[in-house]
Amino acid sequence: MVVESPTLPLNDRPGFRALFMPKLVSVLREGYDVAAFRADVIAGLTVAIVALPLSMAIAIASGFGPERGLFTAIVGGFLISALGGSRFQVGGPAGAFIVLVAAAVARHGIDGVLLATMMAGVFLMAAGFLRLGDYIKFIPYPVTVGFTAGIAVIIFASQLKDLFGLTLQGKEPGEFIAKLEALAPAFGTVNPATVGLAVLTIGLIVGLKRLRPHWPGLLIAVVAASLATWALGLPVETIGTRFGGIPSMLPAPSLPDITFAKMQAVLPDAVAFALLGAIESLLSAVVADGMTGRRHRSNCELVAQGVANIGSALFGGICATGTIARTATNVRAGARSPIAGMLHSGFLLLFMLLAAPLASLIPLAALAGVLTIVAWNMAEKHEFLTLLRSSRGDAVVLLATFLLTIFRDLTEGIVVGFALGAVLFINRMATTTGIEEHAPLIPPDRADDADPRGPYDPGLATDSKVVVYRLSGAFFFGAASTVGAVLDRIADQRKAFVIDFAAVPFVDSTAANVIAGIGRKAERHGVRLFVTGASSSVRRALLLAGARRPRVRYLPHIDDAVREAHRL
Repeated sequence: MVVESPTLPLNDRPGFRALFMPKLVSVLREGYDVAAFRADVIAGLTVAIVALPLSMAIAIASGFGPERGLFTAIVGGFLISALGGSRFQVGGPAGAFIVLVAAAVARHGIDGVLLATMMAGVFLMAAGFLRLGDYIKFIPYPVTVGFTAGIAVIIFASQLKDLFGLTLQGKEPGEFIAKLEALAPAFGTVNPATVGLAVLTIGLIVGLKRLRPHWPGLLIAVVAASLATWALGLPVETIGTRFGGIPSMLPAPSLPDITFAKMQAVLPDAVAFALLGAIESLLSAVVADGMTGRRHRSNCELVAQGVANIGSALFGGICATGTIARTATNVRAGARSPIAGMLHSGFLLLFMLLAAPLASLIPLAALAGVLTIVAWNMAEKHEFLTLLRSSRGDAVVLLATFLLTIFRDLTEGIVVGFALGAVLFINRMATTTGIEEHAPLIPPDRADDADPRGPYDPGLATDSKVVVYRLSGAFFFGAASTVGAVLDRIADQRKAFVIDFAAVPFVDSTAANVIAGIGRKAERHGVRLFVTGASSSVRRALLLAGARRPRVRYLPHIDDAVREAHRL
């Protein structure tokens, strides 16, 4: 895949220092005033209110006490914001880790998980310094949607016991099928009070999101369920009855038991933690970039994630990573810099110091309701259905990843999905290199090496209203992120942005999603986006991904788009 542009050189790679400089340093060098600090305080408090119940719920679902989720958000979240390559990334425990951490706890105990978390931190730091962050983006879009949806299903299944207040004869299994088999006979022990609290929590979260979207629905729902439990004396499990409450301060840092044999035993879990942490954090940073128009430093972000995981484990926390929901909340709340994420950790620490005894009143049914909403939002239902309709190949990759994640293993799902995506790409390349006898690519009166798109007009380089990019070759998941980074730099002074697909034989779902994201950004900036020269199959892929009118207009040729742009 080649991108031709009259305005942007492609060989302007930043130096080592620029690649690994935390965004906090960049912000302070640019100048940081009182107004920016005030905005960051408000954003940090807003995110802390969201993170408070979520961090405890994720820790409990992972097989730990609620306090370890707070340790992770406080220590890991602070380090991710302070050292990371994104201005707006907010870190902490993530729902995606529930499956992996719960399985690791069952196999190796708490000390084993802490050791695996520290090893994952070392792997992430190494990946960042080796600049492997540039390769995480090669994971096909159907794979990310498939494993995210699979994790959502597993998270929901893990909350059934606390949603219904079920009483099991033995320990709840971690595997999906075994879990359902154990829960099915226990449905005769449903606790009506627990179900009522779960319904109240879910109903309040959904209702407030529709009626009062700027209110902290998660916290309000948990507080309401806690007050109902205390006022009515409901016979339900709470944090106090199961865990005895949470501590009112951070523990002293300490190392887990480290032996060579233990390191060998937890190595597969550490690799899985590192792989998922890298994917989750960079996806979250990309979301923040799309919302703000900024660019994150992927390798710097990986180094920060590594340091954060080591720090979290030293204080008894679990895996930390950038989280999409909290990062998006941070952006919407008006954050200006990484200081907002650091303040979010400070506010959580303040809660532990001042209000820890109140946490013992929180019913587990309320936290299960919170995670049910998290699972529903994670499922990416619209993207899942779109990929099922886009092509047979994408549907196979999606379903293979989704089903393997649920019934086998998350890492296996990612590896198999990536392999299938690569095979699909090879097959598509072989298909598109065929020769059509009655519709040759190059007219007979032109040289064999002539460009089928026609000569490029250098006058476009000086056009003050329009910027034109011409793509060449297969636009697939391996090139999508690199090309997207180039195309994403839309000059605010231009009125129109033209992307020419005349020499692109096919577009896969990952690349189409990149173009759809560029269309959304162009719309926010008031820039008109034109797609020219797209074949019927390429246009169909773009439309399925969401690159449709009014944010994107399709025209046959670049000249048509330029003339249309000058009429604006």
